[in-house]
Amino acid sequence: MPADVIDYELIGDDLQMVVITLDPGEAVLAEAGAMCYKTSGVEIDTRMDPHGQGGFFNSIFRAGKRVLTGESFFITVFTCTSNNREEVAFASPYPGKIIPFDLNEFGGQITCQKDSYLCSAKGIDVDITFTKRLGSGFFGGEGFILQKLTGDGLAFIHAGGTIVPIDLQAGQTLQVDTGCLVAFTSGVEYDIKYVGGIKTAVFGGEGLFFANMTGPGRVWLQSLPFSRLADRVIAHAPRAGGKRTGEGSILGGIGGLLDGDNN
Repeated sequence: MPADVIDYELIGDDLQMVVITLDPGEAVLAEAGAMCYKTSGVEIDTRMDPHGQGGFFNSIFRAGKRVLTGESFFITVFTCTSNNREEVAFASPYPGKIIPFDLNEFGGQITCQKDSYLCSAKGIDVDITFTKRLGSGFFGGEGFILQKLTGDGLAFIHAGGTIVPIDLQAGQTLQVDTGCLVAFTSGVEYDIKYVGGIKTAVFGGEGLFFANMTGPGRVWLQSLPFSRLADRVIAHAPRAGGKRTGEGSILGGIGGLLDGDNN
């Protein structure tokens, strides 16, 4: 089924929103809870299978696969039911960027990290794919399961920090921290390699393994994986067992007593 042709505008810098304009009858799919606002002519419907193909049990199966990638069991469909052009807007759940993909430009398919999907034109298929090698599954930051977006229209994913696209030539290899990998095109080979050296692995702070990305194709990287951000927040949250930093003077302790944060 051909994807609906939708118009969009990205608003903001590090806390972005994508505003999608729908013509009468057009629809956009989105992860549950991603919407910021909509105009009155957009109708909302929640489904297990947005394409409505294959019956009830096929819908259950497709919804279950979405859960494996960290998405919701249900997906929300926003349809323009008026005779005018209408708007609906979606936002990333944490600081970073929204990346628009016209899948026509990438052979109709993009593979991305799980739980990165934000929204897409109706007709884009959001599925799961498994890493081809056992080592990638056990030691890659994303595990065995990645998301696969296929179709002939627009799809949007979100990632943390700044997004860097890198084009790889045939046979060219890029070694990436597994958490920094966002997405890659179908021609890129994905594998996991050991960093090498116990001292480097234990004290280097970069983990035990790199993602080896071998071209040809394009790779998208993020400068701030959400897991890295969450680890830092937890590490410096007193009530979560962390320690306050940047407040080493006596004023820091007094300030904690005054504002009630004396843990």
